[in-house]
Amino acid sequence: MSTYEMKEGQGSLFKNDRKEKETQPDYTGKIMVNGTVYQLAAWVKESKSGLKFMSLNAQLPLEQSEAAPAASVQSNPGVQNDLPF
Repeated sequence: MSTYEMKEGQGSLFKNDRKEKETQPDYTGKIMVNGTVYQLAAWVKESKSGLKFMSLNAQLPLEQSEAAPAASVQSNPGVQNDLPF
């Protein structure tokens, strides 16, 4: 089995099998533009004339460190760190 390598100007969409709400995308995937990988979301919609089309959204993926920053404890020499309980 070969390994998929994303190429410039190309991407993929996959059916969202975990869709639970109408607001969640019907398809999700990724695309590379100018060396940056974007997350894609697509919804199947219908125009007033009955023509089906896909509405797309592209955004930079959230970094894990930005999404949930780790809490840090800093010691302060003026504050006693020993708790009485």
